[in-house]
Amino acid sequence: MADDLDAIRSELDAAAAAADTTAAIEAVRIDFLGRKGRITELLKTLGALAPDARRERGANLNRLKTDVESRLEARRRSLSDQALDQRLGSERFDVTLPTRPESEGRLHPISQTIDEVVAIFGEMGFQVAEGPDIEDDWHNFTALNIPPEHPARQTMDTFYLPGQPGAPKTVLRTHTSPVQVRTMKILKPPIRIIVPGRTFRSDSDATHSPMFHQVEGLLIDETTHFGHLKGCLIDFCRAFFGIDNLPVRFRPSYFPFTEPSAEVDIGCSRKGGELKIGGGDDWLEILGSGMVNPKVLENCGIDSTKYQGFAFGMGLERIAMLKHGIPDLRTFYESDLRWLRHYGFSELSVPSMVLGLEP
Repeated sequence: MADDLDAIRSELDAAAAAADTTAAIEAVRIDFLGRKGRITELLKTLGALAPDARRERGANLNRLKTDVESRLEARRRSLSDQALDQRLGSERFDVTLPTRPESEGRLHPISQTIDEVVAIFGEMGFQVAEGPDIEDDWHNFTALNIPPEHPARQTMDTFYLPGQPGAPKTVLRTHTSPVQVRTMKILKPPIRIIVPGRTFRSDSDATHSPMFHQVEGLLIDETTHFGHLKGCLIDFCRAFFGIDNLPVRFRPSYFPFTEPSAEVDIGCSRKGGELKIGGGDDWLEILGSGMVNPKVLENCGIDSTKYQGFAFGMGLERIAMLKHGIPDLRTFYESDLRWLRHYGFSELSVPSMVLGLEP
């Protein structure tokens, strides 16, 4: 019975040698190992043999089956190598041809704006601080003297996250002010930081987005007063918009975390329905500011009888839209390459030191 297996092996060698394509190799495999292949049919006859003969015959058939598989795979690899050699022999690359043009990447206006703001305040001695996007109720509201009845705490304005019963509420931070709180709890005055980062509020239209960016500033020491706040922000506005004589005014306002508080307006013109930053007979509000409320200092463990300081905050998208003439906030997040090629920037200067303030 071994003779018939030797005959099959010889036939396999001849069939594999004659196969000159992968399709032909597959046809040989099916002929020998397919559902109705010759070896498969022989395996079906094992049940009619005596136990000893079945054991010997089965071992021989399994060896033959393994041999067939390895020989066909070797032939398949040989054909593949031959095809590759033919392709390498026929194809040529002209290394003198110019490279294919590649599209030039652009820096997003938000990234550029953050870099510019960091650079300007960096010249004033401010250091960048960062904190978590998910905050607890105390850091986001209570420590900042925001009362329970304040509209900002309502679900229509704030994204509350599901939590365990009895555990502190957590939110997607509505401003970057919690980083100021974390800084004051960790560092001793003097403190001088700016905090750029993502913030989240339940709002969406041409001038609002559920996710947007803010930058806030905080300065705490023993001698800082409102005049320093005014000088700092006037210098910033004029440097950012590139207008040396940009009119800047401070208008009384109210924020729970500062006292006194002020909105900061810059001069502009709206003639002919076109907004122009600079000289003119109109004003445009761009940020809020004020002296840090003593209650906030005390909440953070700072002696309000010894230390004082100022804080400010602004929307990065807002000042970017004003500076670069971008009419709709929603376009910042549409991932439109045409928009990015138009409004994007080709260079980026890296900010210096960054403080990480994790929970």
